[in-house]
Amino acid sequence: MTESPLASPPPASPLVLVAGGSSAAGIAVARELLSAGMRVLTAGSDAGRITAAAEAAGGAVPLVCDLADPAAVEELARRIHADFGPLDGLIHLVGGWRGGSGLAGQSDADWDFLHTSVLTTLRNTTRAFHPDLTASPVGRLAIVSSTTVTAPTADNANYASVKAAAETWVQAVAQGFGSNAKNSSAAVVLVVKALVDPGMRERSPDRRFPGFTDVAELGRTATGLFSRPAGELNGARLILPTPSKKQGEQ
Repeated sequence: MTESPLASPPPASPLVLVAGGSSAAGIAVARELLSAGMRVLTAGSDAGRITAAAEAAGGAVPLVCDLADPAAVEELARRIHADFGPLDGLIHLVGGWRGGSGLAGQSDADWDFLHTSVLTTLRNTTRAFHPDLTASPVGRLAIVSSTTVTAPTADNANYASVKAAAETWVQAVAQGFGSNAKNSSAAVVLVVKALVDPGMRERSPDRRFPGFTDVAELGRTATGLFSRPAGELNGARLILPTPSKKQGEQ
């Protein structure tokens, strides 16, 4: 009697890192990814906040890291590779908002904060995990950007400029992905006016949040990227939907 060959183990579900996962948006994205059967790591600089966020998401693995520190991000990559294997997805949600009154109100302190939180963390994480995303059969990079990039004002010049730079970086990553015809990875910009979450609605029950995108919609969109062809996604700038007005609203 001949022995039957051993069955190949089933492929592991995609491994996704949510960078800056302690916010309501990070929780919502991690929750949707987990619901789709993915393995989810969520990273932030505050141990208490990122642990609570991972629990709220329903089973994400919390990782503490200063994503603005390139050496710390390289160490994070080594930890992830050793404990979980290579990444298939990077959802970058590190950010923040700073505004001011006219150009005179665009302070150097706000510029430094935005440059570090939005752009430096993006550069660090994409460079550290670029080989993983390139090699993955479903490699996906996504950031959240703003409608202010295409309609900047003097009051938000710092913010819009840094977001525009982040979009340019993602487009550069996309060009690299697309330069290899066999590559099945994609880099995408997800665009919103602003995000709203249940806590914001609870604190302001009479506010309508016109034009805002719910964090749950962000989570669904980010999760859906893994099931869409890379060819239709790579380099795309996707404007996320907002809730339609209720009947009788003006």
